[in-house]
Amino acid sequence: MEPILRVEGLTKEFPGVKALDNVKFDLCPGEVHILVGENGAGKSTLAKCILGAYEPEEGRIFLEGRQVNFKTPKEALANGIAAVYQELTMIPHLNAAQNIFFNREPVYKGGRIINQKLMQRQAKEILKTLNCEGIDTTKPVKYLGVAEQQMIEIAKAISIGPKIIVFDEPTATLSDREVESFFQQIKLLKKRNIGIIYVSHRMKEFHHIGDRITVLRDGKYIATLKEGELSDEELVNLMVGRDIAQVYVRTPNEHTGEALKVEHVSDRAGKVRDCSLVVNRGEIVGLAGLVGAGRTELARLIFGIDKLKSGKVWLHGEDVTGRPPKSLVREGLGLLPEDRKQLGLAVRAPISWNIAAVSLKQLFPHFFLRQGKNDEIAREYVETLKIATPSVKKMARALSGGNQQKVVIAKWLSANTDVILFDEPTRGIDVGAKMEIYALMDRLASEGKAILMISSEMQEIIGMSDRMYIMNNGSVAGHIERKEFAADKIGQMMLLGS
Repeated sequence: MEPILRVEGLTKEFPGVKALDNVKFDLCPGEVHILVGENGAGKSTLAKCILGAYEPEEGRIFLEGRQVNFKTPKEALANGIAAVYQELTMIPHLNAAQNIFFNREPVYKGGRIINQKLMQRQAKEILKTLNCEGIDTTKPVKYLGVAEQQMIEIAKAISIGPKIIVFDEPTATLSDREVESFFQQIKLLKKRNIGIIYVSHRMKEFHHIGDRITVLRDGKYIATLKEGELSDEELVNLMVGRDIAQVYVRTPNEHTGEALKVEHVSDRAGKVRDCSLVVNRGEIVGLAGLVGAGRTELARLIFGIDKLKSGKVWLHGEDVTGRPPKSLVREGLGLLPEDRKQLGLAVRAPISWNIAAVSLKQLFPHFFLRQGKNDEIAREYVETLKIATPSVKKMARALSGGNQQKVVIAKWLSANTDVILFDEPTRGIDVGAKMEIYALMDRLASEGKAILMISSEMQEIIGMSDRMYIMNNGSVAGHIERKEFAADKIGQMMLLGS
């Protein structure tokens, strides 16, 4: 089959960085071609060159056999290349139909008044082709779930009659059930002969929807393979350029006493009920459970974001029940939130400011921020945590997901926190960055810090935890030691409770 898209010798440079170096790629109609590599490998840059957001210095792009050189995403869209990004681009107060046809609304003759009935009918027809006719197209999308919003994004892409759709980490915010539904939509798109470029870090997804996989590393083309041609471990070795036989390395260390204790905690919304747990110094304690089990809600209660209905929280033996986050931070408690971009970082602020954000009063007790000292402290953490950036003055939004997560960790380390709640610490980052985060967590534990880790990845929580609590329907269903870890046992407790 002739490719619908072909890329030859693509090179793209930014100041001091060659993001793409003589890269090749092709896509066939009705194919899901997965693009993989570590953060910084060039995946997003390649996608943006195809979409017209970046103009390459060298190389050629062919669409249906003719050479193209799109100057803008709008131009690529007009030629049938659409994109669905990890961060949804919904306009919250508009309804589904208005979002699908935004800036392309059907109008009555004369071209000024929007034909609302026609727009609603067309939106419903598109959603019906995706088996999503249950979505209310008249309701503001802010009242819809993430999975429904994702389907509206796909419908928006389909509404232009695309030949190609680029998906960038589309399942990062979806539950397992929503992912299964999403995969059904991908299969429907394949049947319509739409070519799909799929950027993802989730290897388990490759087996469900992938046809071919192209590996990039450090901006260079490494290989294109049929899905299943290599084992997961062999594929990861290609991506990172090194053996990852020991991904989850834990250093034996002493657990030297109780750092955090939660006793019979419940919230006012009924999402957390009578939960108790203990985390000792030097431990990584896992908190497992299905989406909606109450794990994040429990972390928010511990950190004082939400109000307790009942129960006690103890930090280093002191009763801190009911104290606000600001007070708990002073006592040494930190939280890496599930959504680092919205809740963990000021993405439009420099790295140096983000690192000092919760420790300004400690670092500058006289209320005058000395920028030179701030930058010096930030550079120390950049070096220690191996944050990939040319300058601490760079905006946090410009960093890869893994490096953004390291900045959040640096923020809490600069505040001298010794009990840290990690909520989904590796969500949306590649396998190489995951390994670095795991090594960092292990180092923190070996230094005596106490870590409570929430994770939806079974391998991750088994590999990193010394002990584990399992939540089900808002309650702690069980507590197991490392020697008792078994995926089937943990899965059963997550599904059925104790």
